[in-house]
Amino acid sequence: MTRKVVVVGAGVVGAACAFHAASAGLDVTVTDRGPVGAGTTSRGEGNVLLSDKEPGPELALARLSRTLWDEAGQELGPDTLELEAKGGLVVASGAENLAALREFAARQEAAGVRVERVDRVRDLEPHLAPDISGGVHYPQDAQVQPVLAAAALLRAALRRGARFHPGEVAGAVTGRDGRVTGVRTAAGDVLPADAVVNAAGTWGGEVGRRLGAPVEVLPRRGFVLVTEPLPPMVRHKVYSADYVANVASSDAGLETSCVVEGTRGGTVLIGASRERVGFDTTMNTAVVARLAAQACRIFPFLRGVHLMRAYRGFRPYCPDHLPVVGPDPRVPGVVHACGHEGAGVGLAPGTGALVTAHLLGRPWRGADPAAHSGLLPDRFLTPGGVPQ
Repeated sequence: MTRKVVVVGAGVVGAACAFHAASAGLDVTVTDRGPVGAGTTSRGEGNVLLSDKEPGPELALARLSRTLWDEAGQELGPDTLELEAKGGLVVASGAENLAALREFAARQEAAGVRVERVDRVRDLEPHLAPDISGGVHYPQDAQVQPVLAAAALLRAALRRGARFHPGEVAGAVTGRDGRVTGVRTAAGDVLPADAVVNAAGTWGGEVGRRLGAPVEVLPRRGFVLVTEPLPPMVRHKVYSADYVANVASSDAGLETSCVVEGTRGGTVLIGASRERVGFDTTMNTAVVARLAAQACRIFPFLRGVHLMRAYRGFRPYCPDHLPVVGPDPRVPGVVHACGHEGAGVGLAPGTGALVTAHLLGRPWRGADPAAHSGLLPDRFLTPGGVPQ
């Protein structure tokens, strides 16, 4: 009999899980309390990055995902996803900062990432500030439109026989042996399942708790600024070298580091901020001003450009900055796919592939199980299965 799988969450990670599971012939139902891609996915920039990841499990997942984004683009059409292989340019001012950046890039190159050291950065980005010393070009960095990508992946899953059932998950249904046999929605519906995938993004911690398998996924608020449409001015995804350190920081306070990129529509996106303030959605004009000032220091022409809007959302943050991907040993049948922080869009296809591999009980083609073992939920549990 075909194995029944319920995917909780219709953001880009849940859609990728549904896409790969349905493509493998599994019987898939996707459930979400809101529209497709309406949560964390709708608040992201669409980053598909290798450039900001230290060698280790997350970089291995990013490399797998980068390949799978290309495959999805070939199958679904790159315009459907707004997939752009624009490349990334990480810049630094001063000899010390540039040396640290290039040392970091050397470790990535040893792990299989393509890197190109750049001295004449204005050959790649003519409008950069004159005091920028140099940088590193990452030709594999790319971008998608997050909501379009989630919708396209889910539509492809539906064409392969998956179903969408709107509703909020209230809890798991288990058999006498403790194994999951379904999920119960807040409306009282029971969706039969041999496995349940927790792809609830920022709410993955709460969904895990309702399924009897809590994981520590916390919200980390971030702002993104959107300019008026412009002629093409920014060719790559450009960010300052301190962005990598801020991504890896566990500081609860406000941190900002500049990320600037153009879009097909002509607008320029400016990020990124991070702060742990719970689910507080308050607009903070001081953060907006700080991000704008940092962007103007990298691209001085932005001083004469109008902002159209600023939006904010929550990144699903885990204490060790790694996503939780894999089966939970406490509740047989529960598989986690959450906690990606600000990298969920980029890591979605690889996450869907690994989840599908776990469901099928065999490695995913081209994936190294040892490289991805650091993403398993076991790392948060004591030998007795108790959260650390």
